Amino acid sequence: MNSTSSLEERVITVIDEKIRPFIERDGGRIQFHSLSGDTVIVELSGACSSCSASSITLKSGVERVLRKEFREIKTVKSLATA
Repeated sequence: MNSTSSLEERVITVIDEKIRPFIERDGGRIQFHSLSGDTVIVELSGACSSCSASSITLKSGVERVLRKEFREIKTVKSLATA
């Protein structure tokens, strides 16, 4: 297994175990879409798709957690804006 797919699997695990429960608690959904270099692209849906604070959730929540967990990750973008 190469390091990219290993990193991708670890990112998906963190999203599933540490981030998704918080997003779902407010009626939102998050789905890993892709990993491109040092950027993770996710899809926010459900309540997140119409929430004016979704960009704050993305940067202050999702990106903060992933950057803390993985020094290789520099940014997180929404599929809608990627």
